[in-house]
Amino acid sequence: MAKRRENGESSIYQGADGRWHGRVTVGTKDDGTPDRRHVSGKTESVVKAKVRKLEKERDSGTLRKAGETWTVAKWLTHWLENIATPNVRENTASGYRVAVTVHLIPGLGAHRLEKLTPEHVEKLTRKMQANGSKPATAHQALRTLRTALNEAMRRGHLGRNPATLAKPPRLDEEEVEPYSVEETQRLLMAAAELPHNGTRWAIALALGLRQGEALGLQWADVDLTAGTLFVRRSRLRPRWRHGCTDPCGRKYGGYCPDRIPVRADAAETKSRAGRRRIGLPDQLVSLLQQHKRDQEAARQKAAQLWTEGGWVFATPTGGPLNPRTDYDEWKRLLGTAGLRDGRLHDARHTAATVLLILEIAERAVMGIMGWSNSAMAKRYQHITEQVRRDVAARVGGLLWHPRSEQPD
Repeated sequence: MAKRRENGESSIYQGADGRWHGRVTVGTKDDGTPDRRHVSGKTESVVKAKVRKLEKERDSGTLRKAGETWTVAKWLTHWLENIATPNVRENTASGYRVAVTVHLIPGLGAHRLEKLTPEHVEKLTRKMQANGSKPATAHQALRTLRTALNEAMRRGHLGRNPATLAKPPRLDEEEVEPYSVEETQRLLMAAAELPHNGTRWAIALALGLRQGEALGLQWADVDLTAGTLFVRRSRLRPRWRHGCTDPCGRKYGGYCPDRIPVRADAAETKSRAGRRRIGLPDQLVSLLQQHKRDQEAARQKAAQLWTEGGWVFATPTGGPLNPRTDYDEWKRLLGTAGLRDGRLHDARHTAATVLLILEIAERAVMGIMGWSNSAMAKRYQHITEQVRRDVAARVGGLLWHPRSEQPD
């Protein structure tokens, strides 16, 4: 016999089949009719518990939207192709695609979306690390999943986000020792001997530009008279597809003799803080002036092979530099200078540390480095040996400096 409350409220009753049934009004469907959910069970108490759960989810706004049942794989694929990729920068979309296709779908894809738990997510990140992935890679996969599931929640396909509740992998911040002033001078001297684009490394070490920002510079961004440059774009990693009519036999489009680019050479910087104007030291202005003259000579030599793109740092025929080629050049430069191996990004750390040594105001440092918040200053400005010695000398002078004789 049905136990009904007011019209539109939940109802619990025993059906002709002997089972107990409950119906809960949770909202309105897209066509305007009431959205009433049905639950059933062998006993009245079981159904009451299910009804209370539905009512709680309805009242808290965490009830999953009625309609198509999503698996994690199906939702991630839909989110990647139709929501994320059209609305984020290409580099961001590429990172999402790797996380989704390489890690998330193989590891979690078979789960129904509403059945995914924080424990499932944590097990995946632990498995990734056990299989050799770095904690940062597992962390990136978790961030991608969290972003995708936030969108599922916003659209009513999910009541809560298990990726938000999951414990993220522990990230041990890598200890980076920037190059000292003396080592930086050796790098600059070695760069000055390079046949092409030696000034590129002076830009990196003096101004701390990111790799993409340095390679994305065009001469229209540089005012050698005023001694400034304007960072407004970032070089993208090239991507190619096959252009051959008869199969060339190469696996990847980048190796095809008739390859066709499918990505722009550069894109605007990803943040407002990244778009910035920077003053140039006089020595760097002189280096850029000489670099411009050298590039003009290279243009004359290349003749009809020259491709005019206006790039400050270009190939011998005027095209934009490939970031991979640029990375290899940095490694060779370190060897030529006789210095320890280091990441290309360490040049940026070095520039930030030089600003620390010079006691430049934090707001000015943020403007030069393109940081959007002051927390980045603490991450990049490392205490170098030179600073440590200076601090030690000051402490020693304060504690052990001979005191003048006090009068009787």
